[in-house]
Amino acid sequence: MRFDTPQSLSSVLQDFLDKFPQKRKLRQGMVLSAFEEVVGKRIAQEAEDLHFEGNKLVMKVKNPSWRHEIHANRFSIAKRLNSKVKSDVVGDIVVRS
Repeated sequence: MRFDTPQSLSSVLQDFLDKFPQKRKLRQGMVLSAFEEVVGKRIAQEAEDLHFEGNKLVMKVKNPSWRHEIHANRFSIAKRLNSKVKSDVVGDIVVRS
């Protein structure tokens, strides 16, 4: 017989992530997989070679106007991505052409 109270799946998952030895890599993967959902399909289509270099999310964008648009909004995008994964994984966003 169990006397502990049931926990929500999200709180159990959060406990696991807090103790997981590779949690930074895991959360970076979560950011990459949530990128399109957070920034929208149009920006996600422009971003290529999305990867992390330390705490910087790096992407390549061919079109100069999209490069400028993403660069100008990088802090807002980083904040939304961090909020999505409930962690400060994205320190900055680097947009290359």
